[in-house]
Amino acid sequence: MGAKHVLDFAKNCVKHEMLLHVSTAYVCGEKSGLILEKPFKMGETLNGISGLDIQTELKLAKEKRNELQAKQATKEEESTAMKEFGMQRARFYGWPNTYSFTKAMGEMLLGDLRGNVPLAIIRPTIITSTYKEPFPGWVEGVRTIDSLAVGYGKGKLTCFLGDFDLILDLIPGDMVVNAMIAAMVTHANQPNEFIYQVGSSLGNPIKCSTFKDLAYCYFSKNPWIDKDGKQVIVTRPILFTSAASFQRYMAVRYLLPLKGLQVVNAALCNYFRHTYSSTNRKIKFVLRLVELYMPYIFFKGIFDDANLEKLRTTVTKPSEANTYYFDPKIIDWEDYFMNVHFPGIVRYVFK
Repeated sequence: MGAKHVLDFAKNCVKHEMLLHVSTAYVCGEKSGLILEKPFKMGETLNGISGLDIQTELKLAKEKRNELQAKQATKEEESTAMKEFGMQRARFYGWPNTYSFTKAMGEMLLGDLRGNVPLAIIRPTIITSTYKEPFPGWVEGVRTIDSLAVGYGKGKLTCFLGDFDLILDLIPGDMVVNAMIAAMVTHANQPNEFIYQVGSSLGNPIKCSTFKDLAYCYFSKNPWIDKDGKQVIVTRPILFTSAASFQRYMAVRYLLPLKGLQVVNAALCNYFRHTYSSTNRKIKFVLRLVELYMPYIFFKGIFDDANLEKLRTTVTKPSEANTYYFDPKIIDWEDYFMNVHFPGIVRYVFK
């Protein structure tokens, strides 16, 4: 309901000119093909099942929490159960996870309740470190695709699930901010609702295989030094193109040996406890990443940015091209990853 509260606040502002809402391009779920910049209607679902009502969803979530508390569930048990319940509700209506489901409902609320408040909704794709401002490569925290780079660079991630020809829709954070500023300037006191998808899959696509090769190239030339002062030597990452092949590999290569190590460790009074614990953490890390990114691993959609292209031509004067840049076509992906993004996450994210 956060989006509604912000809208209510905006309506009470005497001199408000417009409301800018940042959503995500992945409110589309797991659709394929060209995904248009179109708003959601209240109650619209991705799989066509009728009956989506936001107040009902809030009521169901509250009832579920009360049920868990009545059973005296621990905080951890309650958190796990509520996450699973949210996933069930999202999947029931066609969304792959709670994040995209709640983002879509936020858009619905704003579109339905905005009245005469001018509204622009920004839908960024996968946001990466800054292209230029406030300085190249700046990023805060581990998010989205950076989790893969961090895991790989630290030697925790040697394999993953994906499609070599998959297009990764990436966009630097400062380009998203510039698009937001441009939308605010353009739509001040305009009566309509506008949707802008901010990404690169249509104008300047990069394949998963390219990202994989550049990661290997960078961390081979610039190995991470771990806490013991040792270089982490990376190998070419293995990319599995199906969930079945990935699961077989993990079972044979890691899970079965880990089970054997667990038995030996118990027999030898926890002599191998550090080895077991370290290996177990690495396996859980990989499996957690696969679970987290499963909706996007085989995503076949291309995000249309026709509205954004019109915005670029409207607000960007030749003299301002270097200031209000948000055209993904200017990005040289190899240069960006080798000289901006990977150095940036090593500097600001690696611990």
